[in-house]
Amino acid sequence: MKKTLVTLVGSLVLVLGACGGGGDDEAGDTGGGEDGGSYDAQAAQESYDSNCLQCHGENLEGQNGPALADNDLSQEDVLSMIENGGNGMPPNIIEGDEAENVAAWVADQ
Repeated sequence: MKKTLVTLVGSLVLVLGACGGGGDDEAGDTGGGEDGGSYDAQAAQESYDSNCLQCHGENLEGQNGPALADNDLSQEDVLSMIENGGNGMPPNIIEGDEAENVAAWVADQ
């Protein structure tokens, strides 16, 4: 009986250990924002793809709009541009929590 219980517990540990832990961007991981906040990477990527990609490019390299990658942008800078627009970008393309999530994600890229 003791051997069976030990085997069962050991098997459960292995199975449960394989289920948790390291996620990926596809699983909706949260990333660490520049100012210590976190964001939902999958949701941010989806919002970016739907609303920003056509101007800022698939890899944030810029196309019709400026490049966002490697620009040392803060979350506040990105959020301000999302909310206020400027330089051809209309204001409030995305709003609220979605805008904050995308701003954190872009600043972390």
